[in-house]
Amino acid sequence: MNNTLVLFACLLLSGTLTAQPNGGEPVLKSETLALAKPNWKEVGKLKTRDAKDIKSSTWSIGGETLDRDYTDYQSYKTYLGPLGAKRIRLQGGWSKCEKVRGQYDFAWLDAVIPDAASRGVSPWVELSYGNPIYEGGGEAKLMGRIPTSAEGLAAWDNWVRAMVTRYKDQVPEWEIWNEPDGNPLNTGTELGVFYIRTARFVKSIQPNARLFALGMASVTKLDWMRDFFEVLKRENALDLVDILTYHGYAHNPDTSYPKIEEMRKLVWSYNPKIVFMQGENGAPSTPKAVTIGALRDQDWSELTQAKWDLRRMLGDHGRGISTNLFTISDIHYAAGDHMVGVNTKGLLQTNPDKTIKRPKRAYQAAQHVFSLFDDQIETLQQVKPNVSQETVSAFAYRHKTNGGSLVTLWNKEARPADEYTPKPTTLTVEGQFKQPVFVDLITGKVYNIPKEQWSKTGNRVTFTAVPVPDYPVLIADRAALVSVL
Repeated sequence: MNNTLVLFACLLLSGTLTAQPNGGEPVLKSETLALAKPNWKEVGKLKTRDAKDIKSSTWSIGGETLDRDYTDYQSYKTYLGPLGAKRIRLQGGWSKCEKVRGQYDFAWLDAVIPDAASRGVSPWVELSYGNPIYEGGGEAKLMGRIPTSAEGLAAWDNWVRAMVTRYKDQVPEWEIWNEPDGNPLNTGTELGVFYIRTARFVKSIQPNARLFALGMASVTKLDWMRDFFEVLKRENALDLVDILTYHGYAHNPDTSYPKIEEMRKLVWSYNPKIVFMQGENGAPSTPKAVTIGALRDQDWSELTQAKWDLRRMLGDHGRGISTNLFTISDIHYAAGDHMVGVNTKGLLQTNPDKTIKRPKRAYQAAQHVFSLFDDQIETLQQVKPNVSQETVSAFAYRHKTNGGSLVTLWNKEARPADEYTPKPTTLTVEGQFKQPVFVDLITGKVYNIPKEQWSKTGNRVTFTAVPVPDYPVLIADRAALVSVL
């Protein structure tokens, strides 16, 4: 019996899990204690939308590691459109494309890039990793060394040229490398030179391409980042960065933002036009005995994964930061890479052969966010909701067409928990709430807010005894939900 089955059996015996009477997937008993269930009339449920039915949004989903065959696109592709994200992050895989010197095999990418686009999901492709068939060609793995030799760099140039030439009409955005700061041999100065070299090759073939740097593993290595930008400044190449991507995992996602703001301040001192994007973040869905990868030192469940993902997505969104949710499918890392085992951050649970077993609770939660927060919902960073609980985060939004208001709320005091009692909170905010409703973004359930629990003074509305859990919920004018009700 493998470790996963042993753990599963132990949880069943302990009573933490209960089997569904219809033979479906087991659920946590404690979920009844952890979800927001107001004693109000339920009036509907959020509908989800396919990516093809959403005109545009800032949301992206991770499709990483296809370059190393750790996930199976053909197995998860049918879940891609219904998820509702408008973009997908892919890794180009130099070593998978060029296994024999000078010969490129793009069949695997040809089976992915056009298919994703046909589902309404635009690919953005990372140019990585190295290729060991060339001495000094870099390493083909996470945290790998960048190409350094003259021969390796020339071969890299040739592959980049072939990639961009082939996909320039299908890929509008290119990211250059992934987590270069994770390898102690990759310096910020060296990466600056490598980035400029690659960016200029891309622009020479695809002048309108948008370029992403740097896929930073850490948000605290400001000296490393400063060295990178000093090279770009010296070479008059600061305009080669359109978007700055970063990762940085935290057990409590809300603790990430002070360091992110420090990073933004540094980058904007070089070029205030650079847009920020959270390029890779997500939580595991299993106990630490099962998962590998970031955040593996704590126990997780499918419920706490959904909570964590919602907090990170809407913590980013409320601050005007685009988000790439990591990731669509569990990842099966193999020997020879940075780690070995299954990274359970996928929204889709996999079988041992990497085919899809089922969607997790986080898949449904992400659908609710991706379907609702499209380009018709604008962030109102100048509107500051007032809440009675110091530990509650709140962000205001408005529907561009009908003016209906929305406010996201969650308790940020600790890492999401399997058991949590929502805290009654008073919220006061400016906005339009003709028919206010409460929305649970995990279940999608919509509840009418009783008239005795809200009042209006001028353009300010006060809501009392709002049950705020440790994951995002909504107070919204029902008209603002027009696209998903």
